[in-house]
Amino acid sequence: MTSHRLTPSAGFGLGLRPPHFADFMAGAVEVDFVEVISENFMVSGGRPLHVLERVREHYPVAMHGVSLSIGSAAGLDRDYLRRLKSLADRIEPVWISDHLCWTKAQGVQSHDLLPLPFTEEAIEVVCRNLAQAQETLERPILLENPSSYLTFAGDQMPEWAFLTEIVRRSGCFILLDVNNIFVTATNHGFDARTYLDALPLDRVRQIHLAGHSVGRDGLLIDTHDAPVREEVWELFAEVKARCGPVLTMIERDDDIPPLDELLQELERGRAAPGRPTATMERAA
Repeated sequence: MTSHRLTPSAGFGLGLRPPHFADFMAGAVEVDFVEVISENFMVSGGRPLHVLERVREHYPVAMHGVSLSIGSAAGLDRDYLRRLKSLADRIEPVWISDHLCWTKAQGVQSHDLLPLPFTEEAIEVVCRNLAQAQETLERPILLENPSSYLTFAGDQMPEWAFLTEIVRRSGCFILLDVNNIFVTATNHGFDARTYLDALPLDRVRQIHLAGHSVGRDGLLIDTHDAPVREEVWELFAEVKARCGPVLTMIERDDDIPPLDELLQELERGRAAPGRPTATMERAA
């Protein structure tokens, strides 16, 4: 396999989605990297791996999961970790990321990113699970801030303090979802910049941009089925100026448009003030 890497870790990419498989397999898409949903490729063979290996010949790949369940009080699924490591060893990703949430209880996978209480006990659970995951994978994990629609009566701190303390104790990095910050801030009535001011932005290694929907009750919902909204672009410009050169991508998981439309949207991110540069290197 021909290997690609980004030097430094900066550039702009898209998620690998079925309507665009052929273009990415041909290496015909002008992006610096590709992000894949890990679980879609955690198989022993067949077409999914064939597609991913072909794509990997042309682009660096970031693995982004939705089922690690880092906040599970019962601990992590060892079989899941084994399969995730197998895929990582095969693909040699830029890094592996997942969400600061829980998804599984009593062996049942909810397929939802369920919220954690912002408590000292939850921090200890997450850090314990992160230690196991990072030791097993032999790689640091990037944790993504999820969108939020509720709070717990027992919360002991705001979300930004919760995430910051986990990063400090575990040594993990941050996948900063700018849309999720905007959604959460709007839903809970605080200034998104308060969140940014409190985060250790030097630990951010990747940024997500996405669209959201507005529910009938005015609640913002992180749906990934629409273009990035103007308010999120404005927040991204500030994040980009603060974080410096990191990987940035647009997520689109429903109502997926033609590739050209996504590339035009991605170009807006490239053109934002403080644009980072990426140097592609190829090694046999």
